[in-house]
Amino acid sequence: MDNVFIERLWRSVKYEEVYLKGYETIPEARRELGAYFDFYNRRRRHQGLEERTPDEVYWSTLQTERTAA
Repeated sequence: MDNVFIERLWRSVKYEEVYLKGYETIPEARRELGAYFDFYNRRRRHQGLEERTPDEVYWSTLQTERTAA
């Protein structure tokens, strides 16, 4: 069960980024993958997160923990 999230992430990376682009160099791949992960975490809405981004979920969780403490 714990691998499901990682496997879904890498499936998204492969099908939404890697397979669509033919990187010429390692620096290009790093740059493009960095941009994709920025998009994935900050702007891409996730159905499993109630149409929120991972950043929105993470930061709201931190705020909830701080007020509970």
